[in-house]
Amino acid sequence: METSGGIQASLGGRYALALFELARDAKTIDAVESSLANVRDALAQSEDFRNLTVSPMVSRGAAVKAVSAVADELGVDATTKSFLGVLAENHRLGALPKIIKAFRALAAQHRGEIAAEVTSAHPLTDEQVIELKHQLRQRVGREVSVDLSVDPSLLGGLVVRVGSQMIDSSIKTRLNTLAHAMKG
Repeated sequence: METSGGIQASLGGRYALALFELARDAKTIDAVESSLANVRDALAQSEDFRNLTVSPMVSRGAAVKAVSAVADELGVDATTKSFLGVLAENHRLGALPKIIKAFRALAAQHRGEIAAEVTSAHPLTDEQVIELKHQLRQRVGREVSVDLSVDPSLLGGLVVRVGSQMIDSSIKTRLNTLAHAMKG
């Protein structure tokens, strides 16, 4: 499998590639991707979990035990649970967001899809996600997997990143542009 040099170049990318190769060989890419989405959501929702991943004060042993407990609570697959243990053992839990992002890109590439990051002011409904995927598929000419996140500061609209291209239709950006134009 050909991978992008950009993914391999970063620490998070190397970990993501190692996890991806394990998942590919075990034919568990979808399970690992789903588990990583649960981990990403837990990082976004739990300040305690986020602190565990970034605090230098947490000992290696405590981090391994805590991340194992979190993995059990989230119901992640065995490969992801083991991987989280390795990250904790190596003091690399802080790289989780980058690892998850890189893994999703590798999985999308493996399926022949393009990964898109979509940030909205409010959670999107299932119907809105389906329509968004349809619009993006028409625009890029390939299937698109979307990684959704919410940022209330956008006020409304969407920010979509597909590869190096960004489409920003957020109200926040429109207001900032208008304010800048009025300054003159």
